Amino acid sequence: MSAKSEGLDPFMRAAIEQARKSREENGIPIGSVLELGGVIIGRGHNRRVQNRDPTAHAEIECLRDAGRIGSYKNTTLYSTLMPCQLCTGAILLFGIKRVVAGENETFHGASEYLASQGVEVINLDLQECKQMMQEFITSNNQLWNEDIGRGVPQ
Repeated sequence: MSAKSEGLDPFMRAAIEQARKSREENGIPIGSVLELGGVIIGRGHNRRVQNRDPTAHAEIECLRDAGRIGSYKNTTLYSTLMPCQLCTGAILLFGIKRVVAGENETFHGASEYLASQGVEVINLDLQECKQMMQEFITSNNQLWNEDIGRGVPQ
């Protein structure tokens, strides 16, 4: 854990740890956790590269890890980056009512749409999350563009 992460709540700190894990695996450094009643019930990191799976976003992997819990309405999804449209669909489908993002400067995501659907969206605007993404994008621009749906020029 970095000194920067020490003052954060334990859920965002755990999401950042997941993002670092993905980076260590040469993946995209995005991490996520699902919280219910003050307990982490799911963890995930972006495994798109590692698994050669375009749907293996951090939030989706986190929901897979949590498994079937009946109702998600009292959960909070934490992610180091504002969720994209794919992950927003899962958030809405499962009725998650609160999303906490580390940042949305690198990728704006679907925060307005989530909010318009009654989801509480909190952007912590964390420099640590921005820096992690900027370092990755600088050295892996083509992979980043692929991840956010811009694809690779043909």
